[in-house]
Amino acid sequence: MTFFAKELIIFDLDGTLIDSAPDLALTINLMLADLQLEPVDESLIRTWVGNGAQVLVERALAHAYLSKPVELSLIDDALAIFLNHYQHNLVVKSRLYPDVYRTLTTLKQQGFTLALITNKPERFIAPILAAMELNSLFSNVLGGDSLARKKPDPLPLITACQQLDFSVEQAVMVGDSKNDILAAKAAKMQSVGLTYGYNYGEPIANSKPDLVLDHFAKLVDHLVRV
Repeated sequence: MTFFAKELIIFDLDGTLIDSAPDLALTINLMLADLQLEPVDESLIRTWVGNGAQVLVERALAHAYLSKPVELSLIDDALAIFLNHYQHNLVVKSRLYPDVYRTLTTLKQQGFTLALITNKPERFIAPILAAMELNSLFSNVLGGDSLARKKPDPLPLITACQQLDFSVEQAVMVGDSKNDILAAKAAKMQSVGLTYGYNYGEPIANSKPDLVLDHFAKLVDHLVRV
């Protein structure tokens, strides 16, 4: 499938542009150690990523306590510990996926407007983009706490379009998770699903994006500005 007459390309961050799971796993295990709980393998933590920091922490605690209920006060304490550790471990092992920088630069040079919508807390986004040398490429950036609701709610996608003065028909959402595809569908926006990244162990094709790609660089072949 080729997308014609698109002007705005909206990207997810974790699992789409960067493999951040190693640093998220590092931070989760630092949090668990502080709480005197057993560490968890990165492979499992990868299946927990995608709904923001609080949900990630809740999943880690649910795993640690198995079927036992987790008190809200513990979740709040654990989240504070996690966020503190993550602030100091944003880009220790995280890396761009292959060809991401080259592809984004090419799309920018072709005249597309690029935006970033992630469920990651907003205060972590700018330092990560700077470390990855991506900060000059995006005209709009929204985090998981930038608005009242986050993906899979369509609000961030609709807001980005409004802020950049594009219609949803002029935009396409690119992501690795069903949260990205569900948000796009709810916004009545076309979408691209990437087969790598973090999607809770489910094939991204199950969410029925308009296009499925297995490599980020292939995106250039499917976007034509008219």
